[in-house]
Amino acid sequence: MSQSLADSLPGKGGSGLKVWLKSSAYTRRLLLGEGGDPWLGAAPYLAYFSQAQGLLRPDVAVVEVGELFDSWLVRHPEVRAELGSKRRLSFPLRKLLEQDEPRRLLAEVVEAVVANLRGQTPLVLAMPSPKHWLHRANVLAGRSDIELDPDGIEDAAMYMADLLRSVSSSPVGGVLLEEHPDDAAMGETDLERYRPLINVARHYRWSLALRPQGTGVAESPVLAEFDAVLSSVVAVPAPVSTGVDVSQLLWSGAALPALGKAQFYFVEIPETQRPEFVLESLARLRA
Repeated sequence: MSQSLADSLPGKGGSGLKVWLKSSAYTRRLLLGEGGDPWLGAAPYLAYFSQAQGLLRPDVAVVEVGELFDSWLVRHPEVRAELGSKRRLSFPLRKLLEQDEPRRLLAEVVEAVVANLRGQTPLVLAMPSPKHWLHRANVLAGRSDIELDPDGIEDAAMYMADLLRSVSSSPVGGVLLEEHPDDAAMGETDLERYRPLINVARHYRWSLALRPQGTGVAESPVLAEFDAVLSSVVAVPAPVSTGVDVSQLLWSGAALPALGKAQFYFVEIPETQRPEFVLESLARLRA
């Protein structure tokens, strides 16, 4: 049984979550070497995952779903060639996410990771936001100068919700939707268009977190339906928890802000950061 993310969040009355790490780029390079790929099967992924957990001892166990599909697509260029076979904006993402093989791999990975965690750490599935994954899939399909529309973003959220249903039998602790820094240039995010994902997370009683880019989402009433927001600029009132992004401050050696009641630290570890400095910095955070 996986621990629920909400049980650890300070805004929800928990106390277990002090530091949330985004570390996949760093741990892949460190443990697998340049260009190393842990996504060749459930067994090699679990070997990598358990090493990474032992190294960093994070408060949240994160499986990067977008990276799984990126890895699989590199090994299946024939599918990438089919992504642009229909003109509809949402077709490339639909085509990618309906593939049976990566969906099976995701289910196997989640099952293996849940067993490995033994309910001691919440398992979160990190996914690109619908807006970002929709844009990225179109770029992979060879389309340039695309213009995202609200209906296309909602379609993307619907296809992602269907993907989550494929792992609904596993005790997932939460889902994280991450925007890319470039997403802010594509206009403000209408969180209501993420409704299919919000509904499926609530249906399975999974916690839901958001890592936005820019400050526009702070005005959305839908933000209150998330359990946590990870940002350096957006703070939300309790009971929503705020993961204060201190990545730039931490790696520059600057002073860290004190945390409020419903807050915890969020840190992304740079891919090329020195291991000694990483461990020293994390110890500083946890102190």
